[in-house]
Amino acid sequence: MQSTIKLDNFYKNLPTKPYCTDDLGFLVVRGKDVAMNKRYIQHNPPCFTRYLIFDIDRPFGVTAWHDAGLPPPTWTTQNTENGHAHIAYELTAPVCTTAHARQDPLRYLAAVQASITRALGADVGYTNFITKNPLHDDWRTTVWREQPYSLGELAQNLDLTTPLTSKELESGLGRNCTLFDTVRKWAYVEIRKFRGAGSWQNWFNTVLQYCKQVNQGFTQPLPYNEICHTAKSIAKYCWQNDTYAYNRFIERQSQRGKKGDSSKGGLARSAQYAQQRQRAVMLYQQGLKISVIAKELTVHRNTVKRWIDEV
Repeated sequence: MQSTIKLDNFYKNLPTKPYCTDDLGFLVVRGKDVAMNKRYIQHNPPCFTRYLIFDIDRPFGVTAWHDAGLPPPTWTTQNTENGHAHIAYELTAPVCTTAHARQDPLRYLAAVQASITRALGADVGYTNFITKNPLHDDWRTTVWREQPYSLGELAQNLDLTTPLTSKELESGLGRNCTLFDTVRKWAYVEIRKFRGAGSWQNWFNTVLQYCKQVNQGFTQPLPYNEICHTAKSIAKYCWQNDTYAYNRFIERQSQRGKKGDSSKGGLARSAQYAQQRQRAVMLYQQGLKISVIAKELTVHRNTVKRWIDEV
């Protein structure tokens, strides 16, 4: 087997500014050129999983995949002093790990991760966030396979029928699934409190706070950017699909239009801006910035902000 890993293959898949360190007690963010020289490095970009890595905390851990009858990993990195190792599998395409993505691929990936973890006897608490840098001389790196795996290929001969245990649901990719399921079920009911009264920003902040609360229940919490993306996705879905809240917004706009009728030109102004108001709110709920909406509708950004605050 090769004893080195191709620099260009691993380098191009690194995050632009990965977390890295020579001491696991203190992580720093650095550019790729600096990070690649650290002993430990963040291997997956934020909110995506391209590499599934498993932590084997026992001597001769580097051969655990062979002992378990698993397919050859992309590479292994081994501590030459105690024999502990990281076993890495590269996927052909990264899988989104937030609520922005379809949940079926994420659940499938979580099941694959859990099944391989069981087969290897790997550390269930390992978060797949920082790995032994395969480019660093401190580790014995061996490349076993150059071609990445599709999820289906990696899942062959794995037991995916066993449900995730409570511990697995609170670790690894199980955390992402648990966060999404817990918060969305809560949000479907909580949105009712904002019907006709609350603003989008208040609603999003409420969902984000609940996401933080759920996340703190995990032994190893998810990074903030992941819970923020999940909160925004759930909040947006509930807000857009709560028909009552939208209808109340239309009614309030209609009432404001009627008040404008009493002044000269009020009716004309109301008719002119009613559709723009609705369009502005919908664009904002879809994630567009106020400045972009203002340019699209050819109105001042303060006008757009006022329309959104009035919702």
